Amino acid sequence: MIYGAILAGGSGTRMHVSSMPKQFLLLKGKPIIIHTLEKMLACRRFHAVYLGIHPDWMSYMYDLLEKYDIDTPRVRLAPGGETRNDTIFRVIDEINRDYGANEDDIIVTHDAVRPFVTLRIIDENIDAAIEHGACDTVVRATDTIVCSEDGTVISEIPNREFMYQGQTPQSFKITLLKEAYAQLTKEEKEILTDACKICVIKNIPVKLVRGEVLNMKITTVNDYEIAEVIAGGISLD
Repeated sequence: MIYGAILAGGSGTRMHVSSMPKQFLLLKGKPIIIHTLEKMLACRRFHAVYLGIHPDWMSYMYDLLEKYDIDTPRVRLAPGGETRNDTIFRVIDEINRDYGANEDDIIVTHDAVRPFVTLRIIDENIDAAIEHGACDTVVRATDTIVCSEDGTVISEIPNREFMYQGQTPQSFKITLLKEAYAQLTKEEKEILTDACKICVIKNIPVKLVRGEVLNMKITTVNDYEIAEVIAGGISLD
């Protein structure tokens, strides 16, 4: 079976414009997370879509589902963890409890604050995960990438031809992801930035899926302002 996982386990915000997490801010009259959920539900290949929500905001999320008339057994809530990967594995635990474990099960993980994801990106993630076991959504870097080890002077300027900017979804065969994570040392787990790095550390090939520049992550006030402009010019439904 194929499952979606919308990651919204965080409780803070870097925007300093609201007391609530950024995924609950309104965009074109609806919370960002509702836009993202509706995009995932539009993909009929998902058996279920899980929302990994910070425990303090679970009741609020249930209220949003009722308010925006999202009444479908395909939507499930799971308590988020302390880190991104903790949330993913908590969702996987919920999947196993609800539906059991199957060797070919696929999980498509996506940021709650990327509401402009397209069905093309979701479908290609599913296809790549089925064929390759793991995939990441990326766009080519258009700017020169500058590395600085001390934050003061340039340490390295890598060849832009080989540079990509990571987005989400990131998608996996669930058994592959769990087995790779179980093999990590404590030190390796401490340096994880996302789920794909689990595979990279264990030398598991991760297929690239072409993303979109509009598939932006709303993190800062500037991002939010840009998203409002985008949302005003295109349909999010």
